[in-house]
This record gives sequence, structure tokens and C-alpha cells, in this order.
Amino acid sequence: MLHAFISKISVVNNLNFLTHSPLKAAPSSLGQNYNIKDKMSSEPVNVNDFKELARLKLPKMYYDFYAGGAEDEHTLRENIQAFCRIMIQPRVLVDVSQIDMSTTILGHRISAPILVAPTAAHKLAFHEGEQATARAAAAAKTIMIFKRRDISALLVQRAERFGYKAIVLTADTPRLGRREADIKNKMIAPPVKNLEGLISIDVNSDQGSKLETYANEMLDASLRWEDISWLRSITSLPILIKGILTHEDATKAVEAGVDGIIVSNHGARQLDFAPATISVLEEVVHAVKGKIPVLLDGGVRRGTDVFKALALGAQAVLIGRPVLFGLAAKGEGGVRTVLEMLKNELEISMALSGCPCIKDITRSHVRTPYDKLPSML
Repeated sequence: MLHAFISKISVVNNLNFLTHSPLKAAPSSLGQNYNIKDKMSSEPVNVNDFKELARLKLPKMYYDFYAGGAEDEHTLRENIQAFCRIMIQPRVLVDVSQIDMSTTILGHRISAPILVAPTAAHKLAFHEGEQATARAAAAAKTIMIFKRRDISALLVQRAERFGYKAIVLTADTPRLGRREADIKNKMIAPPVKNLEGLISIDVNSDQGSKLETYANEMLDASLRWEDISWLRSITSLPILIKGILTHEDATKAVEAGVDGIIVSNHGARQLDFAPATISVLEEVVHAVKGKIPVLLDGGVRRGTDVFKALALGAQAVLIGRPVLFGLAAKGEGGVRTVLEMLKNELEISMALSGCPCIKDITRSHVRTPYDKLPSML
């Protein structure tokens, strides 16, 4: 049961619901021959360790569904590698005896600028599914986006009635990307109780995966910028748009009157060779000129990644796969640990960089590959 202090933000079309909540060591043997049981019993020391635990625990079909990207997965790799090309420039002799990671998102104070991204089918990872994830987000005093793909005035009205605090419009899924791991595995879409009656196709086909058909029937390929006006007309809630990757679309988003932007390539699951989100973040931030907040998802695996995104102008980051891997490995407790690990790493990064609070993190604290260009000309 979600506690009364949980407020929620829902995401439409491809509607995601965002819930705001007042948020052992290495294997015993150091040899290389410890078995799977030893691996499963070992405690992760960072977020990346949860990925291997999830791989060992989940059926291959489900692990690949979570871990995979579109086509050759270039963007999937680049989402992470692009962070590695950004260096942190620390300041010294700053009083960092007290570190304050708290920040405000859409008027809600949270413990750290780390949110839970909208991801599908949590029950494939753990029997309590999204409920367990939401409880972990509540314990971490952060925000969770709960995913719904159907879009309707009725759904928006229900979101308002149940206390959700914003709408997030996912704009980068006019149709499903080509996810070849799911095709090879003949991925079977899980039954979704809250969408019963909305779809009529047979997803459990002996002809192979019909996941693409299943998803495409719930997506709207005709969605246009003008539809934001319709959405605005049926709700008084703030509207964020997710899936922005260019200066041009960021400018249009501001002109359309949205209340925030999420820089996202859908976890590299849609268009392969789309840019890594961190590589275009600054472009989007410059386009909005401080008029609306900008958030980012994609490739965040370390507290240093969070720090880098904040330095380049993001107000917060969202994490997806690490949450799912934590959920698969250790249930609700795994999600809590993932969030706490990232918060702890961010706190250390801030202290070692001379930043006592979030507002102290500035563009001068990072150096990107593009910063070197003027000196090379």
C-alpha cells in the first residue's frame, strides 16, 4: 500500500504515471571458479553489480527484454560511454563538511535529484512489480514515473482524481523500435490487467513474438505538437514532454507551453544511432533558456554521472534499467539499495568536487570533448 504522503505524476501517451514520494562484499572466494550460487549470495557494491545478479536470476527472455536496445545497440552502448568522455574538474579548499543533495522538482522537495524512470512490466522482475518499486522510491524520498501507454481524457481525469501531480507525454514512440533480442527470443508480452479490453490482438502466438504488434496497437503514430493544446485543455496539471533530443524540438516544446522536458532516447530502445542523451543535454538546456526545467535519462550508472548531468544543466536524472535489475535481484530492497548507492556516490562526488549543495554544481565543474575544440583550432 502506498502511503498518504505519496503524490503522483502521470505520463500520457504512452502515458506514464509519475509517483512522487517523500523518498557484502565481493565473493567469499577471490578465485575465479566460484559458482552461480556464490555469485547470487555476494552483495553488490555498485549499481552495475546488480545487472549480473539480474542476469543470473531472470529467464533469458526477460533479462534480454530489460537489457536490450534497438538493432545493433550502438546507442545503448553510447548512452554509457558518452558519460565516460566527460571529466570532472574539482575545486579544493571548500567547506564540504555538510552536503545537501535535496532539490525541488515541479514544486516537490526530494532528497536527491535522482528519479525512477518509466519502465515496463516490473512483474517480470519481481512478483509485486511496480508496487515494490514505488515503495522503494517512497523510502528513498524520490519520484517514480508509473508507465501507462493508453491515452484518453478519462485516464487524465482519473489521474487528477487520484492525486497525481503532473502529466508526462512520451513523444518518441510513434511505433515500437526494432528490438532484435525480443524477436530472437520470441518474446511473449505479459498480460496487463489494467489494459484488459483495450487491445484485441493475440500476443501469445506460435508464429513468434508479437510484442511489436501488441505495443504498436497502443501507440499513436499521429501524435503532433498540436495535440499538446488538446492535452492542456483537459487538465490543469503540469505537462512534461519526454523524448526531446534536439535544439529544434526543445524550442517547439517551450512554444507549445509544456512545463518541463525530459531529454531521452527511450533507453536506446527506439532508434539506433540516435545520440546519447548526455551528449545533447547542453544543446537542449541552451534552447529552453531557463524557461522550463530539463531532466535527463539514459546511461546513468554512477553518482558521477548524476553530477555530470547536473553540471551540464539538468535539474535531475531518471534511472530505468538499474531499478529493474535491482528489483530482479533483490526485490524492493534491491531498488532501495540502487537508489541509496547512487545517492551515496553523488554525495561523495559533490564533496570531492567542492560542492556543498546542488546549486553549487556548475558548468565549470566538467570538461566535455567539445570544450577542447577552440584550443585545437
